[in-house]
Amino acid sequence: MSTRIRASSILPGRREDIELHTADGLTLVGELARPLDREPVGTLVCLHPLPTHGGMMDSHVFRKAAWRLPALADLAVLRFNTRGTSSVRGTSEGTFDAAVGERFDVAAAIEYAEFHELPNIWLVGWSFGTDLVLKYGCDPAVAGAILLSPPLRFSQPEDLTVWAESGRPLTALVPEFDDYLRPEEARQRFAAVPQAEVVGVPGAKHLWVGDAETVLNEIVSRVNPAVPVPLPTTWDGPMETGDASAYADRTVAAFADTPVAGPEQRRAG
Repeated sequence: MSTRIRASSILPGRREDIELHTADGLTLVGELARPLDREPVGTLVCLHPLPTHGGMMDSHVFRKAAWRLPALADLAVLRFNTRGTSSVRGTSEGTFDAAVGERFDVAAAIEYAEFHELPNIWLVGWSFGTDLVLKYGCDPAVAGAILLSPPLRFSQPEDLTVWAESGRPLTALVPEFDDYLRPEEARQRFAAVPQAEVVGVPGAKHLWVGDAETVLNEIVSRVNPAVPVPLPTTWDGPMETGDASAYADRTVAAFADTPVAGPEQRRAG
């Protein structure tokens, strides 16, 4: 009997708590989710939104990716809390460093995936996480990257140049009603990266509330194109239910699209 896949549905997979160790001596907490009975075809390394505004490894799109994609798309999903960030999994050591010290966090995540021989590594950044991808993610071990709601706040033009010269695939999913960067301007800004694909998502906002399935379909179509999309919305096998109440203090209000003061913030003008 088919059961509808809901926001709190957890499909079968092998999930383990992990720790990442940075070059500057910090321990970061995370989780690795893999397919239950086979090897993954690809790997998502998830870089979460701004922790000062509620971003964490359990931000809803990444949580749903970890709960669904090992079973639906043969993908491994590695998500973790950057320095100083807390979630139910725990708190990573260190303090938020405005996209400076986080370079070591990105490197530690890529190194973990590489050391554990996880295949076809793709970075998936969301908001602040997209700046980390652009600044520090163009690594020889990385096959490509997907950016969700990129604000281009902390990243610089030279970071785009590095991606352009690498030739690695880069996709930006840009909400129609994003408060930071909307599709038209995003196409202009990412024109510096010839291979970049900018996908405007009609009706969506920065936080992807109500649009997580759209995001997951776009990710899967690039990382494992052998899997048909849209992904199934029902499941015929065993299914668990996650406790969404654990995130009651991190509601949409906590993620409000509030401009963040910062030396690299640039708004459309």
